[in-house]
Amino acid sequence: MLRMSTFSRCLAVAGLSWVGCNAFAAGAGSSPVGSSNVTVADPAVPRPAGTPCVVQLFANDVFNDFGTRPYGYAPPAGCGTHWSKVVLEADFSVTAGRNYDRTAEIWLNGVNLYFGTTEEPSHSQPQSWHVERDLTDYSALFRNASQGQAILWNAVDSTYTGVYHGSARLLFYPASAQAPAPRVPDQVIPLGSDPVGSTTELDSSTSSMSKTLSLPRNVERAYLDVFTQSQHDDEFWYTCVPDQYAGQVQECGGGNFREAEVSIDGQPAGVAPVYPWVYSGGVDPYLWRPVTGVQTLNFMPYRVDLSPFAGMLSDGAQHTVSVSVVGANNYFSGAATLLLFQDAGSQQVTGSVTRNTLVGQPPVPTIGSTLDGSGNGAITTRLTRQFVIEGNVNTSRGPMKSTVNQAVGFADTQAFTINANTYRQVTDQLTTVSSTSRSKIGPAIVSQYQQQVSYPFHLDYDQEAPADGHNYIATSVQQGYRLVRSRGFGGGIAKFTDQVGNTLGSTDTLRYDANWNLVGHDGQSSSQAFTYHDTLGSCYAANVSSAAGVVTAWSSGSSCPNGQNSVNWFSHPDGSPDQGDSQ
Repeated sequence: MLRMSTFSRCLAVAGLSWVGCNAFAAGAGSSPVGSSNVTVADPAVPRPAGTPCVVQLFANDVFNDFGTRPYGYAPPAGCGTHWSKVVLEADFSVTAGRNYDRTAEIWLNGVNLYFGTTEEPSHSQPQSWHVERDLTDYSALFRNASQGQAILWNAVDSTYTGVYHGSARLLFYPASAQAPAPRVPDQVIPLGSDPVGSTTELDSSTSSMSKTLSLPRNVERAYLDVFTQSQHDDEFWYTCVPDQYAGQVQECGGGNFREAEVSIDGQPAGVAPVYPWVYSGGVDPYLWRPVTGVQTLNFMPYRVDLSPFAGMLSDGAQHTVSVSVVGANNYFSGAATLLLFQDAGSQQVTGSVTRNTLVGQPPVPTIGSTLDGSGNGAITTRLTRQFVIEGNVNTSRGPMKSTVNQAVGFADTQAFTINANTYRQVTDQLTTVSSTSRSKIGPAIVSQYQQQVSYPFHLDYDQEAPADGHNYIATSVQQGYRLVRSRGFGGGIAKFTDQVGNTLGSTDTLRYDANWNLVGHDGQSSSQAFTYHDTLGSCYAANVSSAAGVVTAWSSGSSCPNGQNSVNWFSHPDGSPDQGDSQ
């Protein structure tokens, strides 16, 4: 009988890598058709007009060990302290050689500025890529000098020779009449314990990233930006099955339900879905040549609205904010940043949490199975929860009531075909979150923010040993990231809506001889489509296709008016979070 339990891990160990050079952003203007360089359809962060002030964080740092790369930061001179936009730009490269894909992070004063993974190196050519992140909401962090560090742990020896390099800078766009500075959080507080910054390892469901804080006495609203990245045995968590079936279907145990849980002083306070990121060395590395997986190089955080807890957080006592990952099974890396808006008209507010139906709703999925005695059949995992959290805070504008109403869904099916010549596992997973946040002062709705996200994921892994004595592994992956947001003010009527769509599909077949030595691969193809629209006229569309590791088709702006991408400078076309109101 064929076995699969270590398929993706053994491919990673094999150090498979691809030929690449400069990463190509699909909106960049020149066509990459015919290139084997890494190509993505993702949009850049839009900018206002004008020349930004630039602060270099680090330049051409070398990452060839397991040390950190510290740097000092000072605010931009002569550029004020309030900006219309703050953008992180980072460039990474790797020399020709052999190595793994790696996790990359940039930190400042304990706060995460960037989180993603790298490209696997090519044995014959160096390669490089560019990432950006909108950090306008973190403006308060950048008003004071502090220390930061970049982390890209990498082993280099006679076998693993690829050396990574990186540079990063912050661009500050001065506020103007055409591009005024938005209202941003007054406090930016990391949850990690490292004062300069690093991720927290979450080994199991009981592990937590926690921080006990003494907060200002006038918190009006609060949010938490959450990253949860699967690592080590959890890298392929989306293929795992409940423990009772693991031996029968030769798969990893621990189940396939993962969800980040946020608590305050031990009380459930919110949830954040976990995205099934696939890294550039994952499953079959040829799948990601030259088009990488959704957000592989640049993770997007999920923002949890904690505003119903604002009054409680302002009571002068210490409060512990925690994040854990249900189902974590060695392990997840966590990072989280608390964002606080303070009442400028009051030094102290009062209030409390008045309703929390998330309490008493533990995230316990329902498991079903149609497996027969040979392991053929399907295993299903299902969970739905709906909850409401409400809180009051007495502000200088009057009593404010904040309500978060959220519905969370998770559906996973693992279908197996197992016999002497075939081991096939088909994963179909869908994570959804629908939420409404509303703030009222008296009877008047002063803001309303609605958001729907969905993470569809499909993996078909088909391992065959036909009579010709060879072995084949055919793999196809489809990923999606879908986001719809709407904002309403003064009565809650929707005033602004935007939509993000990012879909990717990739296929490849690995060929092995009778002794399981890799002899080649066939049928590699991939395509990515990225779209963004909003009700103020923004439009972005880009499509990239490849075959046999070479870009075969590319278009940018073709479905937008006049065939051109045009995005308002204040938009978030990449799906990065914003506070979603104008209070």
